[in-house]
Parts: sequence; structure tokens; C-alpha cells
Amino acid sequence: MIARTAQGLVAEALSDTPVVLIHGPRQSGKSTLARTVGDAGSFRHFNLDDAIPRNLATTDPEAFVASLHGPVIIDEVQRAPQLFLAMKSSVDRQRTPGRFLLTGSSNVLALPKLADSLAGRMAIVDLLPFSQSEIEGRDSGFIDAVFGEGPLPWDLPSIGTQPLIERLVRGGFPEASMRASAARRDGWFADYVRTLLERDVRDLANIEGLTQMPRVLSLIAARAGSTLNVVSLARDTGIPNTSLHRYLDLLKAVFLVHHIPAWSNDLGTRLTKSPKAYLVDTGLLCYLENVTANTLKNDPTRLALVLGNFVAMELKKLALASDLRPVLHHLRSVRQLEVDFVLEARGGGIVGIEVKAAPTVRPEDAEGLQFLKELAGDRFRRGIILYTGTEVQPLAHDITALPVDALWSL
Repeated sequence: MIARTAQGLVAEALSDTPVVLIHGPRQSGKSTLARTVGDAGSFRHFNLDDAIPRNLATTDPEAFVASLHGPVIIDEVQRAPQLFLAMKSSVDRQRTPGRFLLTGSSNVLALPKLADSLAGRMAIVDLLPFSQSEIEGRDSGFIDAVFGEGPLPWDLPSIGTQPLIERLVRGGFPEASMRASAARRDGWFADYVRTLLERDVRDLANIEGLTQMPRVLSLIAARAGSTLNVVSLARDTGIPNTSLHRYLDLLKAVFLVHHIPAWSNDLGTRLTKSPKAYLVDTGLLCYLENVTANTLKNDPTRLALVLGNFVAMELKKLALASDLRPVLHHLRSVRQLEVDFVLEARGGGIVGIEVKAAPTVRPEDAEGLQFLKELAGDRFRRGIILYTGTEVQPLAHDITALPVDALWSL
């Protein structure tokens, strides 16, 4: 079994918090992680995908919670949101750490009236599909290295473009990434999307015209890494703006789509304020876009789109595991100067990261990073260009080009 970086976070949270929620997309490994941690503490296990416990949890949540003795794991808790108020009452009577370990495949905090019900009583651990460092069985030092004051190493290993492409199309969902062939992966993703949209989304909201959801998801996949333009999406789909906003909120709620907000220095510089949208996994993105490894090898435009999504989600995973907990943004000015990703750490340090789907870099590739450096001032730590080449190349005093592999080899 591949060890998850989040395992230590879950165990630590259980030591001082009554309720711990592991949430993330379905099939990202939440139940496996919960059971791995729970086996050490003799946790009983309930899965609300099963009809019998779900029936009691939804019809009489107080009785369900009262019947629980000792620490318990409750899987897919979003299927019985009534439980949260019952757990709140129980925790208020007995505030023992580690009583409830929950998993959820939709963002239960986005559901009405739940955001405040367990405030101060629940710790939240996000779990996304495997990161590349988890697949490699090592801890990544990328975040600490790029925010650190020391020089970056010059002898980073690189796997080359073709093995990188294989990682892009395989993705990080545990079961899909271990399928023996591309056809078997595609079959898994087809079932995954159908099940998710037909069940989990319906659990969150009763939407008329749910048949439009796969099309909306495919359009977002085709524009991954672009600023989110709801007016353009509405025009292409024929869906009214208000309905489309609801679709997008639901895709976020089930963790299929992630928004990266725009960064601002609050100094009046004219910057784009719209977020960028990314899919949770490049394997899923390639399936939706009908993209194969051979396609990416021969189509630089498609490779750039998928690689940008790959880096976005890898950075998000690494940020979740880092003590610095940097927040991920993007930057774009009205003059079209942009930086793909801006990491802002607690304390204010700024690192800019550009992605280039090419084996070489040029000084002009750093123009956006130089712009960010001017805006950030003393807060700027360094700029990084992640590219498909194999060598570490300095471009300026504090701007360096690194192979994409640095995300898991640093």
C-alpha cells in the first residue's frame, strides 16, 4: 500500500480534536486512510453508502449517534448531513478527542447550516489523489526548498519527457493509476464520472437538466488553466448564467473542479480578478479530452494544457502537506503579463512558478516572474520555471528553471 502524507495529519488531529473529517474526491483513498489510522485505535466502522446504517442515520440521527460506543469511522458522511447536529450535541456533552473519524466525498461544509455546526469541534484533513512524491515513496522538499534562503541543488535527476507524459495520462487516482492499460483506465474513468454525477451530485441538489453536467465538465476540461468565464461557458452550452453558476458550485463541491483565485498586491495595480479552473486529476482530464500519451507527444498545445493542470494539482497537494501551508494563486495583468502560480506562505513570502511545456527556456520566459518580483517587493523569495528539460538553469539572481521532476525529487 502506498503511504499517504496525510496519515500523520489525521493521527495528530485525532489526538486533540473530537471530530476529524477526511474529505476529498470519491476514490481518492479516504476510506483506506481512515481504516489505516483507525486500526491502531480499535475504531468501529460504518459506511453510509450501505442502506441499513444510512436509514437510521437519516431518520433518527440522535439515536444513531447515541448507539455509538468508543471511537468510530463513519464513511461518506455527506449522505446523512442530519448527523452533524447530533454529533455536535454529543461532543458538547463528552469532548473526548478522537471520537468520530469521518470521510466525505463532497464538501459538507458547503451544505446549508453545516458550516457552523461543528466549528471548533472538528479538524479537517484534505485528501486528493496520489501526489507524485507519494507514488515515489518519498517526502517532497519542494515547498521548503523554494521558500528557503539557500541555493537550489544543481544535480536534480530528470526522467525525461516520455516518462513524464506517462505520469500525466495515468493520473493519481489509486485504482485508475494501477490499471494495466489505457483502455482499462478509460473504463474506470467512464464509470467514475457517471456514478459521481448521477449519485453524488443528485445527493447535493435536485437539478433540472442534469444531463448537461457531463458537457459542462468536458468544457471545463478543454479550458483547464484558463480564467473562468461564465458568460462564455453559458454561451457555448446554452445554459443560463444562474444555472451554470449552480453547476460549477456542485462540481467544486464534489471536488472534481478546483478554482485557483487571482493574486493581488492591494496596491492598485490593474490585475485580473477571475479565478482559474483546474480538474482534480490529469488522468481524468485526459479521459474527458480523449487525449492519449501519443497525443501529448505530438501536440505541444495539448501537452501545455495537461502539464499546467498537473503542476497546479501537485502544488496543491504539496501545499497541504507543508508546514508553511502556502496558498495557491495565479497572476495576470491587463497588459497580459502573467505568472501561472503564485504561492503565498504564512508570513507573506511569495514564490512565483511558471510552467513551460518545452525542453528549453529563454530569458524572456521570465518576464512574468520579473513583474511579480516588482509587485511583491521584499516579500519575493524566488521565481521558478518548471519545464520539460533535464537541467537546472539559472536565469537571474533569484529566478531558476527546474525540470518538472523537481516537484518530487527536491
